Amino acid sequence: MDPCPFVRLIVESLALKLPQPTKPAGAGVYPTATPCFCKLRLNNFPSQTALLPLCNGAADSPPESFTSAPGFHLDALTIRRLSGKPVTLCVEVYTGRMGRTCGVSSGKLVGSVQVTVDLGVSQTRPAVFQDGWMKVGNDLDKPTAKLHLMVRAEPDPRFVFQFGGEPECSPVVFQIQGNIRQPVFSCKFSADRSRSRSLPPDFSNKNRGWMRTLAGEKEKQGRERKGWMIMIYDLSGSPVAAASMITPFVPSPGSDRVSRSNPGAWLILSPHGSSVSSWKPWGRLEAWRERGSVDGLGYKFELVTENGPSNGIPIAESTMNVKKGGLFCIDKKVLKPDSSTLTSLKSPVKGFVMGSTVEGEGKVSKPMVQVGIQHVTCMADAALFIALSAAIDLSMDACRLFSRKLRKELCHGRQDSSS
Repeated sequence: MDPCPFVRLIVESLALKLPQPTKPAGAGVYPTATPCFCKLRLNNFPSQTALLPLCNGAADSPPESFTSAPGFHLDALTIRRLSGKPVTLCVEVYTGRMGRTCGVSSGKLVGSVQVTVDLGVSQTRPAVFQDGWMKVGNDLDKPTAKLHLMVRAEPDPRFVFQFGGEPECSPVVFQIQGNIRQPVFSCKFSADRSRSRSLPPDFSNKNRGWMRTLAGEKEKQGRERKGWMIMIYDLSGSPVAAASMITPFVPSPGSDRVSRSNPGAWLILSPHGSSVSSWKPWGRLEAWRERGSVDGLGYKFELVTENGPSNGIPIAESTMNVKKGGLFCIDKKVLKPDSSTLTSLKSPVKGFVMGSTVEGEGKVSKPMVQVGIQHVTCMADAALFIALSAAIDLSMDACRLFSRKLRKELCHGRQDSSS
């Protein structure tokens, strides 16, 4: 398995100093409490936004508090396209609150700074392009704001995989390396509403915590989507990972959507021991549809480790557009402060772990999966992320409004009567 070259552009240590007012602030006015934020722009990438804490320290001292931006991930094609060309990161600084009010941006532009990035250097070794305070704007005659930031880049090679078709069609999964597509896994999807084999026979006795929402469930014939499972096999035909719908996707009372109060859930499973029927949980994926979401942000996902599901902490989460789909990412930059480890991965988690891109409703989805090389020591490691990606994609269907039809591959030979 050969990885693909990626470069990770990191923007961190963000903080702002505003110029001191020339007149005393009026009663009830606190300039140091002004909300501030910045927008980051890099060539044709979507812009990013980050909050800016205000700093009142000495002129050149490091900020007492700071934030980080999500950063930019450049693949091999982008690197080739931009190599040898000047690449400029522009950071625009605003006062006011993020977002829009009545269609008008709420922030007021203070100024901007620019940092030149050399991608050629970053492909082979880490590089720092800016670390310290920069003057915001070009007005030399007036006191101006100062922005503190660190801009650095580092090589971030990844394994890249793509499903050869939609997961419910039991496709082959290819590894992508440049223009080469090599089959590495096969998938087998099943949607048997009546089966009980979605988990090992003794699994429920040993792992009752995972089954919390199954206990006491009444059969909601035609009003639940359950029994879905996808198995991942290596080229020899041996099972190397699986995703099993452990909690049915059911509509909340009085509605036709899966809600946050009762999300559907999957177990991501890895083989345990020599028996092909012995599995152990690797993680749990929960999914639901946000209220009022039709064309906008709608599908919500949370990944939880296997350490105590009743009080487990999500280590990755994502909201995806109903129509457009989106990206589910496990990344140290977006992990919550109190969740620095991920079971079955190298611990602690460092940098990019995994990203999966899926399509929205009504589109053919062939999920693309990227996995950081430090988290793959063998094909079985990669297979777990393939299973997770399949569960994310299938959840987009499981979370569809129950007033809409499911495709036949998801209904196991009979029409879903909820549609």
